[in-house]
Amino acid sequence: MISLTEFALLAAAGYRGTQLLVHDAILDSLRNRLFAWHEAASSKALRAAVITLISCTYCMGWWVSGAALAVWLLATGQWHDAPLLVHAITWFAVAGGQALLNRWDDSKADGH
Repeated sequence: MISLTEFALLAAAGYRGTQLLVHDAILDSLRNRLFAWHEAASSKALRAAVITLISCTYCMGWWVSGAALAVWLLATGQWHDAPLLVHAITWFAVAGGQALLNRWDDSKADGH
């Protein structure tokens, strides 16, 4: 099981990774190409799913948080320290932490 410090680090990493993939200008050209790909056949379910994923901080944040957690657990040798169910619950918690950070960031942008 991860510590509170590790949890905070992983939530922050999930938040930052999500911001990079969904909003940051460095990936604008890739996102624009994906939007154009979607427009070419917007009725296709896979294309709609990809666009939803790259446009939604909660959707992308879930997967980024899971990837960050998995890498952390494997790199620190903690993968086998707890049952898979505990890791799944931890994934929910880390994704929730990154979502809260994204909500806080969104509220600052709205001037609240």
